[in-house]
Amino acid sequence: MKELSIFVDESGDFGSYEAHAPYYLFTLVFHEQDNSIQGQLARLEATLQKMGYEPTHCFHAGPIIRRKEEYAYLSVAERRSCLNKLVAFAKSVPITYVSFCAEKKHIRDELGLTVALSKMLSCFLKDNLAYFTGFDRVVVYYDNGQVELNKILASVFTILLTNVEFRKAYPADYRLFQVADLLCTMELIKRKHETNSLSRSEQIFFGSVRDLKKNYLRPLERLRLIK
Repeated sequence: MKELSIFVDESGDFGSYEAHAPYYLFTLVFHEQDNSIQGQLARLEATLQKMGYEPTHCFHAGPIIRRKEEYAYLSVAERRSCLNKLVAFAKSVPITYVSFCAEKKHIRDELGLTVALSKMLSCFLKDNLAYFTGFDRVVVYYDNGQVELNKILASVFTILLTNVEFRKAYPADYRLFQVADLLCTMELIKRKHETNSLSRSEQIFFGSVRDLKKNYLRPLERLRLIK
C-alpha cells in the first residue's frame, strides 16, 4: 500500500490581532512511507546520547531558541548545538513541506481567519491533486491542539480527498512531528526577520543576519514545495 504521511504544526492562535503576535501559520510536512528514514533516526539517537540526552529526547524549537522550559539553563552554544542536530536531521530525510501564513491585522475575526486559511489549503490541494490521489492512503497527524485548525484540516482534506485518514499524535511520538515544529518555527522567524521584529532572545540565539540565513533559513528553504 502506497502511503503518504502528513505532519501538522501551527504557530499563533485564532484570537484577535495583537502587535506582538501578528501572524497565524501552519505547516504540513510530507513523507512518503516508501522512503525509509530508519538510518537517519538511528544516527540522530546516537548523536543525542553522545550529547548526554536520552535517545528519545523530544526537540521543541521555540523553547530552544528562546531559552525556555527544559532549555532555560543551557548556554547559547549548547542550545544552538541542540537545534543544529534537528536541522541536520531534517535536511537528511526525504521530506518536503509547505506553510500557510495569514497576517491577522488584515482579517476581521475568527471566521475570516478560518475562511482565509481554508482557501489557502484548498488551493494547494487542488493544484497538487494528482499527487495526493496517487496514494492509497494519506494520513494526517495532528495533536488536535487547536479546534479551529482541526476543523479546517478535516473539512478541506475530506472534501477533496477520499483516501485521507486522521490520527491524533504528539511531537514526542514522531521525529517528523518535531521537524514540522522546527519548520513552522523557522517560517515565523523568517517573517519576523523580514519585518525587523525578532525578539532580543531570538537575535542572541541566531547571531548575525548572515548566520541566520546561512545556517537555518536557506538550508531549510530547500525543502519547501512552494518557494
